[in-house]
Amino acid sequence: MSDLSRRDFMSDQTIRWCPGCGDYSILAQLQTAFAQIGLPRERYAVISGIGCSSRLPYYVETYGFHTIHGRAPAVATGLKLARPELSVWVITGDGDGLSIGGNHLAHVLRRNVDLSILLFNNRIYGLTKGQFSPTSEIGKRTKSSPSGVVDPPLNPAAFAIGTGATHVARSVDVLPKHLREALVDAHEHRGSTFLEILQNCNIFNDGAFADYTDRAHRDDRILYLKPGAPLVWGKETLRGLVQDGFGLRVEILDGPEQAEDCLRHNPSDRNLAWALATLEGPHAPLILGTLYQTQRPTYESEALRQISDARATLGEGDIKRLLRASDSFKVRRE
Repeated sequence: MSDLSRRDFMSDQTIRWCPGCGDYSILAQLQTAFAQIGLPRERYAVISGIGCSSRLPYYVETYGFHTIHGRAPAVATGLKLARPELSVWVITGDGDGLSIGGNHLAHVLRRNVDLSILLFNNRIYGLTKGQFSPTSEIGKRTKSSPSGVVDPPLNPAAFAIGTGATHVARSVDVLPKHLREALVDAHEHRGSTFLEILQNCNIFNDGAFADYTDRAHRDDRILYLKPGAPLVWGKETLRGLVQDGFGLRVEILDGPEQAEDCLRHNPSDRNLAWALATLEGPHAPLILGTLYQTQRPTYESEALRQISDARATLGEGDIKRLLRASDSFKVRRE
């Protein structure tokens, strides 16, 4: 049991988010998760890009780096290679991570670098005052789309599954216990973890996920994933997911006994994970939990193994000798 508490991970910096922002909840649960994991503060590093979410490294009492727009995955990769013993966390948003940073995010996921990547998704650009983002829904009227967004939104979880992340999960700011558990799971996984966190921007996109998360109806709109458990949800109306060709179909169930006819969750099934991530329709639930998880060698373990093998075969090496080797050349003045 860790002797640390959330207070140990609270910095002395003034938090500069709008009152009521969902980022406060995410910050509180991350600090609590750090304490629960139990590593000393100097074993954590929090790396961010640009955006409201990317202010977070200032507010946790750990090592951190506020980098440039979209490049947090590249900086975090370098850090993990240099200091593989650190628990490295990447903080990004739907704009920072999926627009200018989309290329960096795709490659850090396919490489399976052992990073915990948290993508705050509020479906809007908040820091730059309300322009549409890569996850904004079709028809959304914003300052940069006064007639409505015309391009379809990017699906963060499907993006992560498609690019090769070995752990893909989803949580939401208004469910603190679920979020905290998802953060701890992210740390425990060895490899590229992608956790999409649905987050409310009460200034520029208030209520973006209210149809699912409001207390009045969340019990009938959210499906919580548990390995081996039937894919069913609902309090007033019990619904479940059944196989429909290569996809899934929502069925209304007559009673709990019909849950046995529904699919059971298998997070190691990539095809099922894809079907869950892309499920749409008028009765489709908000799916929370671990959609996909598998294990394969991490990028840094393979890179460090190559270095070790080279040293064993060729020796430690000599930088001066390398620079003066026959393959070097001199530039002479005429």
